[in-house]
Amino acid sequence: MTILIDQPEFGVEAEEKISIDENELVLDGGFVVPEINAFGHTFRDYDVESERREGVEEFYRTNHINQTYDFVKRMRGEYGKLNRVEMSIWECCELLNNVVDESDPDLDEPQIEHLLQTAEAIRRDYPNEDWLHLTGLIHDLGKVLLLPSFGELPQWAVVGDTFPVGCAFNESIVHHKYFEENPDYNNPTYNTKYGVYSEGCGLNNVMMSWGHDDYMYLVALENKTTLPSAGLFIIRYHSFYALHRSGAYKHLMNDEDFENLKWLQIFNKYDLYSKSKVRIDVEKVKPYYLSLIEKYFPAKLRW
Repeated sequence: MTILIDQPEFGVEAEEKISIDENELVLDGGFVVPEINAFGHTFRDYDVESERREGVEEFYRTNHINQTYDFVKRMRGEYGKLNRVEMSIWECCELLNNVVDESDPDLDEPQIEHLLQTAEAIRRDYPNEDWLHLTGLIHDLGKVLLLPSFGELPQWAVVGDTFPVGCAFNESIVHHKYFEENPDYNNPTYNTKYGVYSEGCGLNNVMMSWGHDDYMYLVALENKTTLPSAGLFIIRYHSFYALHRSGAYKHLMNDEDFENLKWLQIFNKYDLYSKSKVRIDVEKVKPYYLSLIEKYFPAKLRW
């Protein structure tokens, strides 16, 4: 099966052809899912007693109270200007050595380790899809928003699961109960199934909670990456677990979203389950990823 993608709004000048073996969509390239995370617990278990549980729950309480439609609109307007920093993709990757994601119950390693673990796991199983390898490397780069030169935003405005704003908060979202304190929760404009949206409007027309996903999507888009739309879809929605784990919000998706979701569901397995204490030899793999960055991005990006 071949998906034809012709999306000039994604910065793709020419039609991209992405070949998908239908068996791979079922087998996910043969990747074996581990049973436990780096702490000896099951993955994404937000209730298990651990040294990180209390902090993760407090993170989501603050996140759910503050992620409103107006807040997201303001953040997109401010950070969409991309007028803070100019640097290469690899330089940005190295900056993530200074970042630990407080929302993640599965990993407390610096983020550069996770990026390379994800990318290398995908590379082993999908050797011919170099755009997917690069997507694995860069999908979390938006977490640099935590650093001073990028705005030093609080963790609740950068990391964690994402969800639409402007419509009802689906009950599948982790720690849903804390939305009751969100100003939009009782606002009749925003608290219905469709809210400000319409059936099949397309996720590109839906405002997502603000964080590293949407920011990196804007960075890639505005810097005119030549990644296919599936890569941009993965970057923007890889933390949208209510969709790709629980099937929520599909009433807002269009046909292209459903096609790209297949790739996101493949990617998510590597994003989530490749987290481990196994170290990657950065200098050994660096030349390969530098070649992909040169292929799909300009030398310097505006952030």
